[in-house]
Amino acid sequence: MQNEILEAIARGEALRDVTERLCRRVQEITPSAICSVIGVDGERRLRPLAAPDLPEHYSQALDGIEISACCGSCGTAAYRGEEVIVTDIASDPLWAPFKELPLPLGLRACWSSPIKARDGRVVGTFAFYYRDCRGPSELELAIVQTCVHLCAVAIEHAEMQSRAHRLAYFDTLTGLANRAQFGAAFERMIVAEKPCFGLLLIDIDQLKLTNDTMGHAVGDALIATVGRRLRRLAIGGLPCRIGGDEFAILLEGCSEAAALRDAAHAVLSAMVTPFQHDGHTVTPRVTIGGVLSGEDGRDAVTLRQNADFALYHAKEQKRGGYIRFKSGLRTSIMQRIQTVRRVDEALSEERIAPYYQPVVRLDTAEIIGLEALARMRSRDGRMIAAGEFQEALTDPKVAYRLTGQMIAAVAADMRAWLDGGFHFQQVGLNVTSADFQKGDLAARIVKAFEKVEVPLRHLVVEVTESVFLAERNQSVARNVRELRSRGALIALDDFGTGYASLTHLLQFPVDVIKVDRSFVERVQTDKQSSAIVEALILIADRLGMKIIAEGIETGAQAEHVLAMGCRLGQGYHYSKPVPKHLASDLLRRFGQRPGSRRIVPALPFEASAA
Repeated sequence: MQNEILEAIARGEALRDVTERLCRRVQEITPSAICSVIGVDGERRLRPLAAPDLPEHYSQALDGIEISACCGSCGTAAYRGEEVIVTDIASDPLWAPFKELPLPLGLRACWSSPIKARDGRVVGTFAFYYRDCRGPSELELAIVQTCVHLCAVAIEHAEMQSRAHRLAYFDTLTGLANRAQFGAAFERMIVAEKPCFGLLLIDIDQLKLTNDTMGHAVGDALIATVGRRLRRLAIGGLPCRIGGDEFAILLEGCSEAAALRDAAHAVLSAMVTPFQHDGHTVTPRVTIGGVLSGEDGRDAVTLRQNADFALYHAKEQKRGGYIRFKSGLRTSIMQRIQTVRRVDEALSEERIAPYYQPVVRLDTAEIIGLEALARMRSRDGRMIAAGEFQEALTDPKVAYRLTGQMIAAVAADMRAWLDGGFHFQQVGLNVTSADFQKGDLAARIVKAFEKVEVPLRHLVVEVTESVFLAERNQSVARNVRELRSRGALIALDDFGTGYASLTHLLQFPVDVIKVDRSFVERVQTDKQSSAIVEALILIADRLGMKIIAEGIETGAQAEHVLAMGCRLGQGYHYSKPVPKHLASDLLRRFGQRPGSRRIVPALPFEASAA
């Protein structure tokens, strides 16, 4: 019997089959006894494994009972970790809560022995039921000693197989199906006779930022919380964790766009509740892309790519929301990816350089400062304006690298101008959302400017209102405070084009407001634009802020905004952005001298630059 059971275990037979085989063989040797094998799970609850001669309802009644000091023979043996012999079920107090189960079956006595793993854990019980009020015989004692050992081997082997299976097919942090199980299920649905399913790809927003600012323990708690909430969703399907911050849900039988959308919205709704971990309050936020089999792709590669494209587009255009793949999305995203690649190559080959556009006093046309604007030189020598590669800056890594190169180049140019005796007050430098995500923008700027010994009072950090307001964390405010404390000025760029309100000027103190060109170009013809600009000028003056009118293209526009009280401006009327050597020439000819009040003819600087 022992050899037979060990061979069954070695062949990989299921635990229930092994224990049932054992019970039947034992009952052949001791026909007066009825065998039962019960497992004990991690929550210390009974889980019947085999009892071939007991009715099904008996095992069902025991399933899930928590072991205790008064829990029949088996539950008590598991609780005590020692054998329990009850020779009279009808009168023994251990069986008082359960005696109505065995007595109607004619079972009068029960002897149960604990099954222990090698580490001492009680993992089950092996029991003999008798129809007479008696205890075990010498032969039965010997048999049970062998059976308990065999059961321990079988249960531990099953645990090892279960652990291996979980490691192979389940994510350890969330308990969800992992990438391997996702791939197998995805392939099974694809090759079905009539594939019909939906796929949602889900990405956690700002996980890296959470890790960097709150610690990896909070980041892991965020991942685990998202996984737990996906597992509890009542939308069916198979939720999986397929990467660090990426999840997926396979929705078998989903054939309608509306059903896919409803499932996505259920995911989004499940994430809105904050959770606490290690003293931090975190609200999970995810972005979702979706596809339907058939409509959005028929083979595995196309369908998965299109789901990735939908997620990528959602992260760029609708972060924190859901977008389903649609025709044309593949082409636009491929173009964007190509643009990212071209800019990345230009950065590696140092083909990105700052061009400078003057900021002038409107009453004297003297240059008081410059704004640095990124330009990319193509391999054929053509200079490409930022507008043509703006899409690449949606890639956080590219945007971060570009700003890094611009910081170094601008700092070096400013050092050269200071050494050459050129007169300027500040140079503006544009930064992006990606520059705040790592939380080290202030440190990067300070390090670069200290390296070339340029005081930060000569720097204006230009931030668009969308960057100010889109960040839910404190990284923007913290870096802005640090830079201002070291003497740099902060400009709110393109004001009026986004969704900022005047109250945000109090939440995010700035030194300069740059009125967007869309207002300036209509200031002479549109009463509303004129009224808004005039109000901004007044507010900026009252708050002690400077105001710069962007996009001045004619002398009439310059005169108009000057008459309204705006003293500073920039635009093609004065100069297009020019490379360093031409910017140096402009500073030499038109730079404001200390204490100067001279009136300089308002000639287009671009003419001399040409």
